[in-house]
Amino acid sequence: MTTVRLLLGDQLNPEHPWFDRVEPTVLYVLMEVRSETDHVLHHAQKVLAIFAGMRRMAAQLEARGHRVHYTAIGAPDNAQGFEENLRRILAETGATRFEHQEPDEWRLDRALEAFRRGCGLPSSVVSAEHFLDGREGLSTHFHGRGGRWMMESYYRAMRVRTGLLMAADGKPEGGAWNFDHENRKPWKGAPAAPRPWDMAHDHRALWAEIEAAGVRTFGAPSASCFPWPVDRAEALAQLDAFLERGLPGFGDFEDAMHSTSDRLFHSRLSFALNVKLLSPREVAEAAIARHQADPARHPLAATEGFVRQIIGWREYIRGVYWARMPGYATSNALGHDLPLPAWFWTGEVRMNCMRHSVGQSLETAYAHHIQRLMVLGSFCLTAGVAPAEVERWYLGVYIDAFEWVEMPNVLGMSQYADGGLLATKPYCCAASYVSKMSDYCRGCAYDPKDRLGERACPLNALYWDFWLRHAERFGDNPRVGMAARQAAAMSDADKTAIRAKAAALRARIDEL
Repeated sequence: MTTVRLLLGDQLNPEHPWFDRVEPTVLYVLMEVRSETDHVLHHAQKVLAIFAGMRRMAAQLEARGHRVHYTAIGAPDNAQGFEENLRRILAETGATRFEHQEPDEWRLDRALEAFRRGCGLPSSVVSAEHFLDGREGLSTHFHGRGGRWMMESYYRAMRVRTGLLMAADGKPEGGAWNFDHENRKPWKGAPAAPRPWDMAHDHRALWAEIEAAGVRTFGAPSASCFPWPVDRAEALAQLDAFLERGLPGFGDFEDAMHSTSDRLFHSRLSFALNVKLLSPREVAEAAIARHQADPARHPLAATEGFVRQIIGWREYIRGVYWARMPGYATSNALGHDLPLPAWFWTGEVRMNCMRHSVGQSLETAYAHHIQRLMVLGSFCLTAGVAPAEVERWYLGVYIDAFEWVEMPNVLGMSQYADGGLLATKPYCCAASYVSKMSDYCRGCAYDPKDRLGERACPLNALYWDFWLRHAERFGDNPRVGMAARQAAAMSDADKTAIRAKAAALRARIDEL
């Protein structure tokens, strides 16, 4: 009797209860398939990282005595889809049972549910044993409460439930739930950005297999000095390095950007977390332990800000995804329809902030959250780019982008395409914010202080035109109503000039 257990490319947790004991009747199946590489056009490093992690996982399971069936991307019998390959493997092994872990993406969840129903075998699905809350946890938290779902409410409930950063009297450690007001400083070069804590793999052989199989990608593969972890030991080493080098400055400079560093004090642990090499609880507990051991070097504001991303925002985003799918994918509340600029695929743009952020994304498959939200996302939002095109690009380009976390962040947080279901305001900015929080404006072809002139930064006219177009919608919004009302109060001549400038920018958006 054989039980076939499927492992997906983002289910690389060697600590899962499945692996607690070796069972000769269990066969673990991993497969590299074009149905996943071709779902959207992916960054080369993303395909490399997932395949390398899957291969390392398979080798480690075999070393522990587990039976493994691995289908490589170029295998002659690879039908390049989960369903076709599974049918063949079930038949060849005479399988008597099929099992898999809960997928994180709605698309795969529906496909595997249909496969279970039609495979003709007893089957079951188990938890991936990763998240702190269930898929419906967010919906349950807000059930019957009415009004808008607010991350802060959920985050506080998660703190209480987990006991993380909670004092003995049941109050939040330090007397406050968050210290965001302390985490808004630009970085001017001091303290020095920590030296990177990347890996250095050589994946040239794997990259040759991927190319030979005809997989289309974009971006730089970095196959000879690949920086991402491919197993749990490497992920733990990166966690330790971040806590030692990055966490002390994370809070102060969480929102800062600089052309000399692609991450400053950010952890770059999201890939390891999202493929489950690390668990959110252990990451949060490790950060808290550093704070408790040396609060002067690892201040509470930095620790809480980091923990909030892990147990608050990450879990909240997942809950929104499962509560709103599948309709969420087509959200476009603002009716934006401009095509994504061609330079998002090349980085060839005169605007320094865009050239740096897009170029870094294409080179490293990474950008931190302010680059994604307040530079790239803000530009697309104010220009009126179709949110579905923005979302597909983010899903493809970033190493940590899996649909459950990427889609709500892009459609809800970045593009306000869900009409405010996730975020309480649209996140957008003019050049003044970029100038304050980065050095990107230095030496730029455009003038960040000019709104309408020949060298005026495009961000300025697009920003004010956004508020003019949506003044009625946002005029009463307590967080951004002032900007909308300020735009509405402009003279007719100013409004006409801004609208004309913004229209001209959109007309030649590929040439900016």
